Amino acid sequence: MGTDLAFSSRRSPVVCLHGCVASSQPLASDVGLNVLKRGGNAADAAVAIAAALAVTEPCSTGPGGDAFCLFYNGNTGQITGINGSGRSPQAQTLNLLEGRGYTAETPPSAFDALNVTVPGAPACWCDTVQWFGSKKLSLQDVLSGAVELAEAGFPVAEVTAHHWANWEAALRAAGKELGGDLLIGGHVPKPGQVFKNGALAQTLKELGEHGKPGFYKGRVAQAIVNIINQNGGVMTLNDLSRHDSEVVTPISTEYKGVRLWELPPNSQGPAALLLLNILENFPQLKAVGHNKADYIHVFVEAVRLVLVDVLHHLGDPAHVTVPLETLLDKSYSHQRARQINMDRANEQMEPGLMTGSDTVYFCVIDSQGNACSFVNSTFMGFGTGLVPKACGFSLQNRGASFSLRPDHANCVAGGKRPFHTIIPALLTDCATNLQRPQLLAALGVMGAVMQPQGQIQVLLNMLEFGMNPQQALDVPRVFVQYENKTDQWLVNLEEGIDEEVAKELRRRGHNVNWPVTGHQRSLFGRGQIITVGDWWNPSATQADAPSRVLWAGSDPRADGCALGY
Repeated sequence: MGTDLAFSSRRSPVVCLHGCVASSQPLASDVGLNVLKRGGNAADAAVAIAAALAVTEPCSTGPGGDAFCLFYNGNTGQITGINGSGRSPQAQTLNLLEGRGYTAETPPSAFDALNVTVPGAPACWCDTVQWFGSKKLSLQDVLSGAVELAEAGFPVAEVTAHHWANWEAALRAAGKELGGDLLIGGHVPKPGQVFKNGALAQTLKELGEHGKPGFYKGRVAQAIVNIINQNGGVMTLNDLSRHDSEVVTPISTEYKGVRLWELPPNSQGPAALLLLNILENFPQLKAVGHNKADYIHVFVEAVRLVLVDVLHHLGDPAHVTVPLETLLDKSYSHQRARQINMDRANEQMEPGLMTGSDTVYFCVIDSQGNACSFVNSTFMGFGTGLVPKACGFSLQNRGASFSLRPDHANCVAGGKRPFHTIIPALLTDCATNLQRPQLLAALGVMGAVMQPQGQIQVLLNMLEFGMNPQQALDVPRVFVQYENKTDQWLVNLEEGIDEEVAKELRRRGHNVNWPVTGHQRSLFGRGQIITVGDWWNPSATQADAPSRVLWAGSDPRADGCALGY
């Protein structure tokens, strides 16, 4: 496949009545749908998909990474979060890093073994099934689809093959190598080539049989510690056995009659809410027109304000005080919005630290009305590329997000969770105290600091411009990033946005990269959406259809699809 990745084919939203899944891999979507059909619920299916993606998309996700989950209970309307991110090893102090000659200006390579934090995903999988699952399927049942894919093998999908090769090349360029379990005869798989991973099948079987101790104690734990220590890292068996998921209370904000739910820090959930709060001060956005110059200008300026705040303040709340109430107060966003000048890009904005990532996002809604919004990630592609012996997965490099500045909220310390980019989301109506919130959607867009930007663009596509979930994911997106090397903000515009718009944004002082085409489009993240009913349709009335119809979309920038029954 060449560099061009044209999006010409039109895809309808998937509509179904009973249950629906959406992920970046059709084989993983199929595994999730099977779990629903076998009597599992949204939580069971989400974990089945997470494990299947660990098999089919190891360049984005796996048991060596972290996970976050938001669960909507169809019976009670209650929304609960799981923070499944791991901490740094206890010995991982600023002193240790400085003693090895590292500084804020010259940190370890992003792929260094010192950046492995405890993998939180396996515990999150176990807890999601235990706390939210149907109790009709065991963890072994839930993981069986992934085990089968790993043992029997599967043909590698096109976009995945591209990223597999890219991340392997990035590791090589940094003087690192990708563990052999994730290669075929020492080479990355080509599109359509059948890949088997018996070692990962064994790891998943042990997790299914023994639960958390099957990963955090015993064979797998020892293999993790061995490879980290052989490569200069400092993780111990004690660091692994102490790990557990944390149940967290989601945070939310209201926008024009709907409520967006996110996870609190150390996740960047507040970024999406703050962005929506700032944009609420520009009621003319809809009239301006989708992806027109004024619309993109306001969006870009709002994103810059948000990133400056978020990267300055967010860290592990067990180690720093995060001023959440202030940040999410509507008067604060009103004050921030007043800094946006319609004619000129702001010159002065100071960000904290920036990073890049590869992640999978997926969502499930079941026939009982439960929803599970789930993100799983090894961070930068394969993370460190370190593969524990006979385990079949690579270890994440989430610790690369730590700062080495002692006064920074996200400064490295022993037993601390790094600032995390991954954010699953749920959307409900704005219920009064008398009634429980009605679920409107499970949604997410993966890709580092693109995540809040993508989520809000896709949400506004539906709320303001009446697009269905598939259209909302199909249309071109904007991605704002801060380039540390050049000390500049860059506005990336995807192919399909008017050249006139790019010119006008440059005239207002933006540094514009247009058009972004082909595989470079992965910059704009890869999203999934399932909605309950067609509330986004401006011409729909309540009388038209039962609200139980599920509508789903899957991002054309990935290999995946939504499936329903």
